[in-house]
Amino acid sequence: MSSQHKELQLSIANSAFEETLQLLEWNKLCEQLSLFASTAQGRRRCIACSIPNKLIHSRRYLAETLEIGAIDLEEELSLSGVHDIEKIILRCSKGGVASAPELLEVVETLRTARRLRRQIEDSITRPIISELFSNVSTLPELQKLLQFGIEEGGRIADRASEKLADLRRQVQVMRIERKDLLKDLIRRFHSVLQDTVISERYERPVLALKTGAVDHVLGTIHDTSSSGNTIFIEPKVVIPLGNEIAKLDAKIYVEEQRLLAYWSSQISDNSLSLNHLYQILLELDFALARARYGHWLGGVAPELKEELDAPFLIQDFRHPLLVWQEHYHKGSAVVPISFRVSSTLKVLAITGPNTGGKTVALKSLGLAILMSKLGLLLPCAGEPSLPWCNQVLADIGDEQSLEQNLSTFSGHIVRISKILDSISKNPGVSIVLLDELGAGTDPTEGTSLATALLMLLADRARLTVATTHFGELKALKYSDSRFENASVGFNSETIEPTYHLQWGIPGRSNALAIARRLGLDEAVIDKAQQLMQRNGIDNVNNVIEGLEEQRRQQQEAAEDAASLLARTELLHEELINQWERQCRQSKDFEERGRKKLEGSIRRGQVEVRDLIRRLRDGSADGEMARKTGQRLRQMELTYSQEKIKNYHQSWLPKKGDRVRISAIGKSGEVIEVSEDGSQLTVLCGVFRSTVDLNAVESLDGKKPIHPAKDSVVTIKSRVSLTNQSKIRTKKNTIDVRGLRVHEAEAAVEEKLRNSLGPLWIVHGIGTGRLKRGLLEWLQNLDYVEKIISAEQKDGGAGCTVIWLK
Repeated sequence: MSSQHKELQLSIANSAFEETLQLLEWNKLCEQLSLFASTAQGRRRCIACSIPNKLIHSRRYLAETLEIGAIDLEEELSLSGVHDIEKIILRCSKGGVASAPELLEVVETLRTARRLRRQIEDSITRPIISELFSNVSTLPELQKLLQFGIEEGGRIADRASEKLADLRRQVQVMRIERKDLLKDLIRRFHSVLQDTVISERYERPVLALKTGAVDHVLGTIHDTSSSGNTIFIEPKVVIPLGNEIAKLDAKIYVEEQRLLAYWSSQISDNSLSLNHLYQILLELDFALARARYGHWLGGVAPELKEELDAPFLIQDFRHPLLVWQEHYHKGSAVVPISFRVSSTLKVLAITGPNTGGKTVALKSLGLAILMSKLGLLLPCAGEPSLPWCNQVLADIGDEQSLEQNLSTFSGHIVRISKILDSISKNPGVSIVLLDELGAGTDPTEGTSLATALLMLLADRARLTVATTHFGELKALKYSDSRFENASVGFNSETIEPTYHLQWGIPGRSNALAIARRLGLDEAVIDKAQQLMQRNGIDNVNNVIEGLEEQRRQQQEAAEDAASLLARTELLHEELINQWERQCRQSKDFEERGRKKLEGSIRRGQVEVRDLIRRLRDGSADGEMARKTGQRLRQMELTYSQEKIKNYHQSWLPKKGDRVRISAIGKSGEVIEVSEDGSQLTVLCGVFRSTVDLNAVESLDGKKPIHPAKDSVVTIKSRVSLTNQSKIRTKKNTIDVRGLRVHEAEAAVEEKLRNSLGPLWIVHGIGTGRLKRGLLEWLQNLDYVEKIISAEQKDGGAGCTVIWLK
């Protein structure tokens, strides 16, 4: 009995959660997510995805989404080549035989898995997504075995077994012999033939013979034309050869089935590894779909907190289904909604007119929580943060049912009962979303029932969000700090909702304003206004209207302050940019001066060495010495004048001097100089600033004196320091002529593992198919830097050189 009771409780909880997913239209979001998957099995995984029930799993999903999304932005990941091999593995593990094309799908899947592993695996920068490959085997030996035995088109290769090759050679010889005999018959009896083409009926060769000439060629009739004028006959002379060929074809079939059975047994022996690899590739596709969907939404990663009372901070959330509708179906622009729920807030009552966006706000919050649990990025702004929620339960829409004899009110009560049962049976953080609470019955009783229910949920659930038209629920905020009001905006002039969620202010129904706008008799509206005043309702609406006006004014003031702050920040940034530009100009000026000085020194050194060489010449006389001395004195005088000129052009500011700050172009007075003279305090009006010495100049443009700095000469070399050979040798050359494309790929890949420099691939010219296949494969390898044709002396068009990164 206890076991049955637990099963009943679990069934009720699952039923409430499944109904919530339907109400929030979670299946539509999963369908959108599936469109970003790369494989058919990945799309099925997205549609049937289950939401994690533990925080650690949600955090792992989110980490996978972020890591694989970063890789995809750097280098687009491709799962092309991953096939649905689950059924193939299952059949082989049960003793069945896979066909050659199916085995090729296994080969392509293994090859793609190895490529993805090279792209993704990095335990330092991508620890979570790399962990998926920690215990994965890509089975290279199995891949080589299947590649060797099966050609690209799915045909079993002759090299798969000697017996198969011998049988096919015999068949080929017999087919040629039979064809020659048939051609000889055509030459001899062409006058009685309808056509000189060798046709085929029931896998036997036949000649098209005229009906009246049936006696001219002996043989077996296999068919006649629809008109009856042509008989298709297999000449007797080729029947023995045809029988022998049929026997050999049967032996070939047996041999092919033996090979397929052997290869299928190898699949069976590695079924566990293959199944594990298949599941990992499926998870990669699922993670990549989440990342690409989040990138398309412009989403950001939410922070999931473990604390039960952690606040909800979600800014400008855009409903993903409405974003999709806006983008693909030309829907109206999506109005973002923000949720700021403190740790003490337990119940939020949203009021306002119909079609104002109350239900959208409910669904937006529910979807945001479910998306964060599944590791999806949220289409919002800022840094969203929310507690990890154990369950989200909702009662949205009309549950009226004629079949079950349920009214609207009864339908809501049945669903709310399931919600309460689920909360009591599943401890943890629960979020409850209730639409039109208390509707469908007497307003007085409905209000009392709604108040009691919200008081109960305030004790049991982490957060309850309810939409309602009952004015009494608006007053709960003032008697219980766990309650808060919110409303959806409405423009009474245009009679249109604004869809903005306004926190802290209860909503108005705006019924009278809408009625007056639509032309209802003024007498009716005036009478209704009097009744509202008598009941005190008008006073409440006036208070609400005053609060809305106050909120509008505060919003305008906040926007003005934000605009002023933005202009101030722009001005500050402009000043910083001017200062940095002035610093760069000063450095450029110093660099030009240093280069000019170095050039002058080099020219002087050359001239002095020339003078010394002349003096040391044995033919030099006194006149030469005199001229040399004059030239040296002239050089000394020129240098002294240049030094004095430079000295007078430079200056060192001191306290009391007027200087100009280069960054802002303003002048001021030096009121303080640092002990080392490297910084100055300048007073510009009421503005006091401490700046570096090189940030000022005199009023006539002189620059301050700077201490000499040692010149540093950087030598850049383009000479490679590695010992990689750039000359073709036997070690860096591989000959793949005669191999098929996939065989050549495997051979080149093996050679690349031990290659440090360029690699020459000799593929020949031929039909060009081998070269094209290799080039397409090499261009998709991330570690290949460039691909060029070899020089004419190294093979020209028949040889390709690849360089590794």
